[in-house]
Amino acid sequence: MSFTDKAKNKVEELSGAARERMGDMTDNERMRAEGASQQSDARARQVGENVKEAGRNAKDAFRK
Repeated sequence: MSFTDKAKNKVEELSGAARERMGDMTDNERMRAEGASQQSDARARQVGENVKEAGRNAKDAFRK
């Protein structure tokens, strides 16, 4: 996984956290839910990238 992908996922996660906090402060349930969803999506993409990277590392270990 590239640094760019990691950075994009982290920015998306932080953006979701900010949106969720804004929803808390304004008592806007929809914004709160959208922020939580955005964070979850970013974390899921990050986990998927980590799994792919682990698979590549395991494949490389067996080649050597």
